[in-house]
Amino acid sequence: MAITNGIHHVAYRCKDAKETVEFYRDVLGMEYTTAFAEDHVPSTGEYDPYMHVFLDAGGGNVLAFFELPNQKPMGRDENTPQWVQHIAFKVGSVDELTAAKARAEAKGIDVLGPTDHGIFKSIYFFDPNGHRLELAADTGAAAELAELKRVAPLMLEEWSRTKKAPQHAAWLHEKARAAHAAKTRLGE
Repeated sequence: MAITNGIHHVAYRCKDAKETVEFYRDVLGMEYTTAFAEDHVPSTGEYDPYMHVFLDAGGGNVLAFFELPNQKPMGRDENTPQWVQHIAFKVGSVDELTAAKARAEAKGIDVLGPTDHGIFKSIYFFDPNGHRLELAADTGAAAELAELKRVAPLMLEEWSRTKKAPQHAAWLHEKARAAHAAKTRLGE
């Protein structure tokens, strides 16, 4: 049993707090709820002025950012591909996903997708800080989700031994490829 009761908030660094709040408000419709600003870090006492902003990401989830003007310019882990580290947000339906893509593109944002992952569809784009964002709409059936849960321990064990992709859930992307091929044949 988990000793936690959900995620209180997740925090990332940003280049400009105001620009970041405006992006998440205007592109993703998040409500800006709270700001903390200090000259000294409460947990360590060190001098490092910051602005800490909080946005309501929906469903009791909070996304936060720190602007740190006295630190070196922010970068990213150059040893990790850009597609790996990202923040994924849930949307209610594929129609909402399509509308979110149109909204982002109307603001001049390059959007990749939708990508069909078999049990959800996603779009991808970057925020003004270079953080990769994903919006995902669930499409999986209960039986598919149960099967993925069943094979998860087997996959992890096999991966741990071999470092090669286990095929226990290969049906997932095969299903997505088949759906794409059918749409292509129908001219959609």
